[in-house]
Formats: sequence, C-alpha cells, structure tokens
Amino acid sequence: MKTDSMLQQDVIDELLYEPGLDASNVGVVANGGVITLTGTVPSYPGRYAAEHAAERVAGVRAVADETKVDLPSLHKRSDQDIAAAALNAMSWQVRVPSGAIQVRVDNGWVTLDGSVDYNFERQAAENAVRHLTGVIAVNNLIILKAAVSASGLKKDIESAFGRAAQVDASHIGLKVMGNKVVMSGNVSSWAERREAEHAAWSAPGVWQVENNLQVAI
Repeated sequence: MKTDSMLQQDVIDELLYEPGLDASNVGVVANGGVITLTGTVPSYPGRYAAEHAAERVAGVRAVADETKVDLPSLHKRSDQDIAAAALNAMSWQVRVPSGAIQVRVDNGWVTLDGSVDYNFERQAAENAVRHLTGVIAVNNLIILKAAVSASGLKKDIESAFGRAAQVDASHIGLKVMGNKVVMSGNVSSWAERREAEHAAWSAPGVWQVENNLQVAI
C-alpha cells in the first residue's frame, strides 16, 4: 500500500502529465487515500481536469477539490457576453431542447434554469457552457420532468448494470426513493464508479443520484 507521501507525489506527477492543464498553482495533500486539491487553476475546465487526473491515480479513494478559478485578464468577459455565448452554444447542441433553458450570469458564475425530460439533456446544457471563455463556475438547476414508479426505475437501473462491461452489480447496493437513487458498496476503480453513476442517471425519471460507492484499494 502506498504511503501518503508516495500518493501525493503520484498525484502531482499525474497533474503535470495531464495535457492542457496548468497545475503550477495547485497544491496536493494526501491523507489516508483522500486527496485534497488546493490553489488556483486558470480555467473552469481546468478544475475538472485536475479532479479527474487525481481520481485516475491508483490508491486514491476520494478527491476533495478546493481549487478556485483565477482567470487571466485575457480570458475575462462581461456577464452579458457570457450569457449571449451560453445561449448560442446551447442552440448548437442537438441534445438541448430549444427554448427550455434560461441563463443567468453573475461575475462569471453561470446559472442554468429550466426543465427537460432526460438527464443527458441536462448534462448537455452544462457541457455546452462549461468551456466558454470567461466562465468560472456553472450552477446547474435544471430539473427533470419525467416521473416513473420506484420499482420500475430500480429494475431499469439493475438491467443497465447488467449490461455495463465495467460494472459488477453484485457489489452494489441500490435503493430508489421516489425519483432519487442511492448507491452503496465497493467498486474496484473510479471508472467503475463513474460507469455505475452514468447508468443510474441514464434511467428516465431519475432526478437525483447519491453515489456512496467506495473505491476499494
């Protein structure tokens, strides 16, 4: 098993190895398999890249991302420009229903409101604006309209687990409370954890997924 110092160095090396990520101002602390990222990154996508890079490292059980976005002056935009760019970006996304999403921007912080039928539409809207110049954060408040029975929802997700190549459903506990899905148990990798969450979110009618799956070392 890796020591905290070994794990810390592996995460630092992975951050430096990540293409397009400037991690020169990112701090890394390791404590019992839990990685805490601190400092600043020069873009909002950089936060995701840093978090996912840390998750890829063997021995990492959880990642707490406390980094902040510090935009260089060249990339700063007015809220009006960001809002216009966000609406335009979503209009070019075939997975975002036309006219379904409203956008508010406050000091680079983008808030998305509205309602859609599926989570992939909700996620497509966020993905469309996440990489825009000037954005420092995205608050996705889009709600899902679809409603199904809890028993039917659980059956759909269990079937999806069975089809997923990376998911061992025998180690995953699944509870459905209304439109909320709660997953618990152990998985062998972050990839399996993400695949299980993706399968849960893909079921029509899911409004919330609480992913309590632990990555076993």
